[in-house]
Amino acid sequence: QVQLVESGGGLVQAGGSLRLSCAASGRTFSRYSMAWFRQTPGKEREFAAGISWSSGSTYYADSVKGRFSISRDNAKNTVYLQMNSLKPEDTAVYFCAADSAYMIQTKTNQYDYWGQGTQVTVSS
Repeated sequence: QVQLVESGGGLVQAGGSLRLSCAASGRTFSRYSMAWFRQTPGKEREFAAGISWSSGSTYYADSVKGRFSISRDNAKNTVYLQMNSLKPEDTAVYFCAADSAYMIQTKTNQYDYWGQGTQVTVSS
């Protein structure tokens, strides 16, 4: 069982930066691939970024590539999402997710555990 708690969301102006954190409980955090998804009202939750067990692999949606960076600290059971050059279209609730598969998955139904989400609002 893994419990996930996101933090770090807030209001930022376009062009600004935020860093989201996701703290995980459980002794096997290092054996999970982790990802960040985001969702806006009336739309499906979409994949933003993912990272493998050992941080050896990362993968990004085209919409955030070059602006967002995902990382993890297995000693702290935490995964991060550094978001730079934010745009109003990045406004969403951001969710952290954990998956026991080795490969980074991009679909919501492939993830075993979810956090409650943190709101990110980017003003123009």
